[in-house]
Amino acid sequence: MRGLGPSLTVRCFLPLRLLRRPQRPPGPRLSSGPAAAGALERAMDELLRRSVPAMPAYELREKSPAAVESQCADFVSFYGGLAEVAERAELLGRLAGGFGVDHSQVAEQSAGVLQLRQEPRETAVLLQAEDRLRYALVPRYRGLFHHISKLDGGVRFLVQLRADLLEAQALKLVEGPHVREMNGVLKGMLSEWFSSGFLNLERVTWHSPCEVLQKVSESEAVHPVKNWMDMKRRVGPYRRCCFFSHCTTPGEPLVVLHVALTSEISSNIQGIVKECPPSETEEKNKIAAAIFYSISLTQQGLQGVELGTFLIKRVVKELQREFPHLETFSSLSPIPGFTKWLLGLLNSQAKEHGRNELFTDSECKEIAEITGGPITETLKVFLSSNEWVKSEKLVRALQAPLMRLCAWYLYGEKHRGYALNPVANFHLQNGAVLWRINWMADVSLKGITSSCGLMVNYRYYLEDTATNSIAYLSSKNIKASEQVLSLVTQFQKNSKL
Repeated sequence: MRGLGPSLTVRCFLPLRLLRRPQRPPGPRLSSGPAAAGALERAMDELLRRSVPAMPAYELREKSPAAVESQCADFVSFYGGLAEVAERAELLGRLAGGFGVDHSQVAEQSAGVLQLRQEPRETAVLLQAEDRLRYALVPRYRGLFHHISKLDGGVRFLVQLRADLLEAQALKLVEGPHVREMNGVLKGMLSEWFSSGFLNLERVTWHSPCEVLQKVSESEAVHPVKNWMDMKRRVGPYRRCCFFSHCTTPGEPLVVLHVALTSEISSNIQGIVKECPPSETEEKNKIAAAIFYSISLTQQGLQGVELGTFLIKRVVKELQREFPHLETFSSLSPIPGFTKWLLGLLNSQAKEHGRNELFTDSECKEIAEITGGPITETLKVFLSSNEWVKSEKLVRALQAPLMRLCAWYLYGEKHRGYALNPVANFHLQNGAVLWRINWMADVSLKGITSSCGLMVNYRYYLEDTATNSIAYLSSKNIKASEQVLSLVTQFQKNSKL
């Protein structure tokens, strides 16, 4: 133990493990040959016929016996035995396509509602007809999910099932409106089960159980934890690490937030994750800002469930209780996708015979002199790796153009009217302000390759977050600082898309 420090003890010798999917028992595979594949498909159809409860008649909806627990357990057991992503996708596709809404019933009940609206009837009659229509719109597989949720470990199983469904959709193993509808139904059910009233806020310290520290380190997706010394810094003085757990599984992180308590709004991540705190004892007069520098979801099946927003709000309240003088709250966020977007622009311009509309003439000349070749082609090569940051001249020459291009990417590039960048969209929905873009703020390999080293502060002015959130969600207006708007103006003046 000598030389390790008094508080490291045996934790230091536990290697950080990579996240792994739980091992499944071996089962039949679709790829085992036509006969085996056919047998597996027939087994799937029989399982679904037996496990998915039929929709009782409207009049009997509250009197019908509950599904036999063993039938739901059979589904869970069969699904758990499927070893391949393609097999799970096949079963989920059959469930979505064959056990959804009865469209003939929907048409019949819709016609009844329309007819009653055209005739003078009592309100109660119309309301009951609308209730019948709502009942007809419930897909059959929702009953299966509902009964599985009552099994021991059932909700956890459904979270993993949705993670599998999202993975299958991303791999295009299963597609179509029925699958998207089932994903939406399951997401809605999980949103109810994981609403804020069922969530507990827990703080992680160096004295937390090893299992919790391990899970937090494994789940860190933004700035990976390198070793236990790194982990100790992130839960030590001038740092806060909090997570939400579900009331049924205390100590099991669902979403994790890392916060740095600093004297000012941080402009680079190295000062947070690499530098040691000023002292082992916190001095409150040195704390003027809370910086949210990482938020990670530990369960992919909970994507789209509003956990991160609630977690930030709860942590802000806890910090205000602990530090009543604290008024400055901001993120220090990565900009995933910026490099990819920029390389896409360079590629499209290269195809148009070297057309350049991203850089000014003087910038083109300076960059070409440094790189020794046509700006579009050479930048494509340089920005595809992290080698360019080794040239101080190139870093200096690229600062102005990349800063304004990044400002436009965050402020002007949209998807259905909202910010294209997912991290920007998250914070703007929360009511934050697009406050400051920081040059060379993340010089790690990941930071350089994904966002050219740039990071951004989304600042939370607590008195304005509700107003900003409504303006963004309803009118798609992005609240931005003078620095960002100035960079956007420079882009509009000097660059064209």
